[in-house]
Amino acid sequence: MAIQFQYNKTSLQMLEKNLKMRVRALPTIKNKESALRLEVKRAKDEIKTLEQEIEQRIAAYDKMLALWGEFDTSLLQVTDVKMGIKKVAGVRIPVLDEVLYSTKPFSLFNSPKWFADGLTQLKELAQVGIEREFCSQKLQLLEYARKKTTQKVNLFEKVQIPGYDDAIRKIKRFMEDEENLSKSSQKIVKSRQQQMKEDVA
Repeated sequence: MAIQFQYNKTSLQMLEKNLKMRVRALPTIKNKESALRLEVKRAKDEIKTLEQEIEQRIAAYDKMLALWGEFDTSLLQVTDVKMGIKKVAGVRIPVLDEVLYSTKPFSLFNSPKWFADGLTQLKELAQVGIEREFCSQKLQLLEYARKKTTQKVNLFEKVQIPGYDDAIRKIKRFMEDEENLSKSSQKIVKSRQQQMKEDVA
C-alpha cells in the first residue's frame, strides 16, 4: 500500500501525525495480540479437558449399557441455556450461566432404583457437553480476533510505519533541495546585481 502525499509542509505534518499515532498504538495492539494468544491457548486447553471429561463419562456409561436400554430418554429435556457476555482482551465472549432442565415425573415404585441417579448423570453429561460447545464458540471468536489483531500488527510494523517514514524522508529531502536551490539562486542573483553595480561604477 503506497502512502499518498504531496511535497509540502501540510502533507508532511499530516504524515508525521499519522506516523506518531501508529507508533504510539503499536505496543497496545501487540499487547492485545499476546493476550489473545494466551486466551486462545487457554480455550484450547479447556476444550481438551472437557473432551476428556466427556469421554470418561461416556466410558462410565458403557459399563452400564444394558441398564441404559431400559431408561426412558424422554424423562429429561434441556429447556433453556442461560448465558452472559464477558469481555476477554476486548472480545465479547458468550459465557454459560446455567442450563435449565425439565424432568417428567416418573414413579419411583414402578421404575428401577437407579433412574434418579441416571437423571443426575445425564444432567452432568449434558452440562459438560454444553460447556464444551460454549468453549468451542469462545475459541472461534478468540482465534478470529487474534488473526485480525496479528494482521493489524503486521500492517503497522511492515507496511504503514516504514511507508510513512519513507514518505516523510522524501518530503524533507525535496524541501531541503528546494531550499538549497532557492539559496543558490538568491546568491546568483546577488552576485549578478553586485556585478552590474560594479560595471556601472
